[in-house]
Amino acid sequence: MKYLVTGCDGQLGGRIAKIMSEKVAPEALVVACPFPERLSEDKRAYWNKLGVDIRSANYDHKEEMVKSFSDIDRLIIISTITIGDIRRQQHRNAVDAAVEAGVKHITYTSYLGASDPRYQHVYVTPDHTYTESYIKDKLKDTDVNYNFMRNNFYLENIVAALPVLAMHSNYEWHTLAQDGKATCVPKDDSAKLAAALLLGKGEDNIAYTACGKEQVSIKQIIELINEISNVEFKYVPVDTEGMYAYAAALGIPKESTDDFSKSPFPWCATDIVTSEQCIRDGMFNVISDDIETVTGEERRSVRDLIEENKYVYQQKVGKWDDIK
Repeated sequence: MKYLVTGCDGQLGGRIAKIMSEKVAPEALVVACPFPERLSEDKRAYWNKLGVDIRSANYDHKEEMVKSFSDIDRLIIISTITIGDIRRQQHRNAVDAAVEAGVKHITYTSYLGASDPRYQHVYVTPDHTYTESYIKDKLKDTDVNYNFMRNNFYLENIVAALPVLAMHSNYEWHTLAQDGKATCVPKDDSAKLAAALLLGKGEDNIAYTACGKEQVSIKQIIELINEISNVEFKYVPVDTEGMYAYAAALGIPKESTDDFSKSPFPWCATDIVTSEQCIRDGMFNVISDDIETVTGEERRSVRDLIEENKYVYQQKVGKWDDIK
């Protein structure tokens, strides 16, 4: 059995790839990313020392992926960043390449609510709904199986990324989430579930939900960050219009296809706004024990993640790229 992890240069794909390197022999694992030549020296040295093959998987180039996937049995497709038609075409390319190359199982990293029409207003969700449908249609007359891993909002987005914005705003943390709670998922736990599905520990052709174990509000997280890190963030509730204004003042573009040259991280304002609306309205407060059921491992706590990421506040990290 041979496994391939796409997006090994990213935060989720890199975690999945590392877990896989601890589960299977080096010759059974391939890691891939759009531009292998741009991998950091540390990451390249890590994979080279293990003897793991590094390949190119650029979702804009289907034929290149066909070659990279040619001897692969099980593959995980990490969803891309740009929202809309570009992303959908990239996902189609990856799925088409996998089928053409003879891959027998595809795991796709989807998003909470992808199969539920109530979530279609969430900025990132329609692309996942589309991709899940495309995968089902593409595979229905084949012997290729699949799993969807539907991630909740990442906990790191709140405990590591959003504080960067607040630090750019004199430690004023603007949010429209009010007292809404969510079961945001740590990336480590999401990666564990993804690796387990890639290894075949799930049931074929169904979706699994990756959620955290705690129901917590952004306000509660701010209070816990202040307690643990001795940094004083001020909770500033705003409405939707106020959140867009806050993002604009920080150089964050409204849409994912706009100019990010002045933005501290690669999210657009509409992504932030619709995600926080879901937290406010309880739509991300979903209970699921799929991570424990499939992996047999306990999920991490909010406190764990704050302890791990307190360097962000204490060292005044100023942009996404500097978050570990």
